[in-house]
Amino acid sequence: MGTAGARTGATDAERRRLINVAHRLLGSPAEAEDAVQEAYARWYALPSGRRAEIGSPGAWLTTVTCRVCLDVLGSARARRERYVGAWLPDPLPARAERDGIGSDPADQLVLDESVTMAFLVVLESMTPAERVAFVLHDVFRYPFAEIAGILRRTPAACKQLAASGRRRVRDAGTRETPGVQAEVVRQVKAAWETKDIAALVDLLDPAAVMTADGGGRAGTVLRPVEGGTRIARYMVAIAEQAPGLELLERSVNGAPGLVARRDGVVVTVAAFGLAEGRVSRIWVVRNPEKLRPWVG
Repeated sequence: MGTAGARTGATDAERRRLINVAHRLLGSPAEAEDAVQEAYARWYALPSGRRAEIGSPGAWLTTVTCRVCLDVLGSARARRERYVGAWLPDPLPARAERDGIGSDPADQLVLDESVTMAFLVVLESMTPAERVAFVLHDVFRYPFAEIAGILRRTPAACKQLAASGRRRVRDAGTRETPGVQAEVVRQVKAAWETKDIAALVDLLDPAAVMTADGGGRAGTVLRPVEGGTRIARYMVAIAEQAPGLELLERSVNGAPGLVARRDGVVVTVAAFGLAEGRVSRIWVVRNPEKLRPWVG
């Protein structure tokens, strides 16, 4: 392979890493793919001589991808204000359960603690600059000197931004072990299926919050439901109004969750956050646009 071919191969090899970075920044595999595609389009639009002058195509693509993500994050607030109801990051199934393996940007994502729904929701609370500094440094171990070039700020300022993001994650609480979460989710499933309000209340933190994302494409509450008792009653009411709904234990963004299926079609995906062994947060996604990777 010639030098040009080798350099092209090197840039193509960056795609998986770039999609993983962009997904943590944007919370959507589709938006992550668009950001990476834009970065590659800019790369190949450069004159060949200019590309040859760039010592690290990977670093160049990372910088451009992150700046594209910053632009997207900057406009996200206006887009979210137009969104019907609450907006949540896309729920992702385990790789073995995804539709069309190898044909979707989600198939290039590494599912770890940095893509759990709880983690992505905390990232949503950060400013765009905080998010970039924190994700690049704490998740992907980029040095602050390199992050400074991306954000056009000093390394010291980037260090402060990452520290601020780190505090937000710490203040949001710690994640339970997968074993503990799987057992609690299993108990929630059993109580939900038997419409046992008392059992659900015992499993829910009194200050629990349930947030649902229907995007105006599926019926759901438009505002968060607050309080363990109110959530339990709501869950049982939904079960009574939806006969034939099948609940399944599934991995959601790498953590134990639940999937509701009707006639073989996934209609709801629920992710859970735990605090001291009880459910403190439930994130419910019903927007069919966000459920495309799910096949059951």
